[in-house]
Amino acid sequence: MNFTSFLIYCIVVTFTPGPSNIVILSSTQKVGPRKTMPYVGGATLAFGLLLTASAFLNHLLAGVLPGILRVMQLVGSMYMIYLAYQVYKMGSTETEAKHITGFLNGLIMQFVNPKVVLFTFTVIPSYVLPYYDSSLSSFLFVMLITVIGFLAYSSWVVFGAVFRTLLNRHQKVLSILMALFLLYSAIMVSGII
Repeated sequence: MNFTSFLIYCIVVTFTPGPSNIVILSSTQKVGPRKTMPYVGGATLAFGLLLTASAFLNHLLAGVLPGILRVMQLVGSMYMIYLAYQVYKMGSTETEAKHITGFLNGLIMQFVNPKVVLFTFTVIPSYVLPYYDSSLSSFLFVMLITVIGFLAYSSWVVFGAVFRTLLNRHQKVLSILMALFLLYSAIMVSGII
């Protein structure tokens, strides 16, 4: 196993902008880091659960994975459109970000986030299972990748906190841009284009 390639793949996929990262940044800007951390907790737990499912159910799901992925693309796209609307409203009104932050929404977002689902169901079979077949090694890799995911989500909270004043000064424009990024993500993962 090329451990460097594995780490680069995990870091690039988890740290780059995606639906969860955009929601985390927007939430931190609006309600602050402390109120955003429950969302990060839910997102991290779901991320770890998806990795666990991949590690232990990969062979079982191989036959039905294409059908599951298509459904997840559509559900994920619809959820991202909903999130884009909520992020847009945060910049255009005094609406609180409560309904898109929180532990449960962080948890749900990951299960319908095609970027996360595709990553978690490809990283384990591509990088781990060809070289390690024990349950302990799978568990250790799941934990390592989950920690990387938590660090990625937390970095978006830190970024939002550090630049909060600047983000608040340009709240409407940034909310529109983040909503557009979410819409773009929804269109790209839906399979429409």
